[in-house]
Amino acid sequence: MKRYLIDRRSLLRHSVTGAIGLAALPQFGSRALADDRPSQRALKGNIHHAVARWTFDFLSLEELCQLSTELGITAIDLVGPEEWPVLQRYGLDSSMCNGAELSLEDGWGDTRFHTELIERYRHHIDLVSQAGYTNLICFSGNARGMSPDQGLQNAETGLKQILAQAEAKGVVLQMELFNSKIDHPDYLCDNSAWGIELCHRLNSPNFKLLYDIYHMQISEGDVIRTIRENSHFFGHYHTAGVPGRHEIDDTQELNYPAICRAIRDTGFKGYIAQEFIPDRTSQQAKIESLQAAIHRCDV
Repeated sequence: MKRYLIDRRSLLRHSVTGAIGLAALPQFGSRALADDRPSQRALKGNIHHAVARWTFDFLSLEELCQLSTELGITAIDLVGPEEWPVLQRYGLDSSMCNGAELSLEDGWGDTRFHTELIERYRHHIDLVSQAGYTNLICFSGNARGMSPDQGLQNAETGLKQILAQAEAKGVVLQMELFNSKIDHPDYLCDNSAWGIELCHRLNSPNFKLLYDIYHMQISEGDVIRTIRENSHFFGHYHTAGVPGRHEIDDTQELNYPAICRAIRDTGFKGYIAQEFIPDRTSQQAKIESLQAAIHRCDV
């Protein structure tokens, strides 16, 4: 597969005081922001910003780290142990560690996978703790004909076998909420009520939900009220535009400034991670999209 890499010298030539200067980027054209351009505004410090590794994989991890430091992003999501040294060289947090999971489909809701998952997660909990990180992602997996109640019971049984270790090591297991309507058919944890019930059953501060705003808009909507009423169950947030999972701009239906204000007002101190897939043609335009998204969420 051909890899598309940005010219770092072009990107950084005009960087000033920790933000990418507009002169380093092409003009926004019809998206111009006049004198209120994102590159000319300092971040407010109320939101901890992250970006998902996989959605910006047209950049090498080194380049994404360099770009993140320029934009005020302080962490990168979904990076495994073998690449943590790269993040550490740039002083970036691994805001949602991965690598313990089997797949998105083979998860804690199915007892057939428990033996292998328990072994893998016990190993990764130690790795995450030793590296000084906090969050480790996990998945319910698919139902494969079982009822939601059976899936809950199975997930509770399996996760209880690793929770004591997570608590002792200061690691928070975060189960991601996916939609099963479009992206992940048959996924068990496809609504906030299912995930919150699992939180109640496990009753541990070291198990929370990764509330993916894109997925939950598709599954159930009512995003802001859900966040306000259940924020203590949500340990991490992902963004993307609906429809299409692209930029979080005025072409899509979610009001991200309002959503991020609601998250901020709950007292949330974790990360909001950009996980949209850029729908722009050039590398520079994709970078502009990330820059604009950070400022859109910086409330």
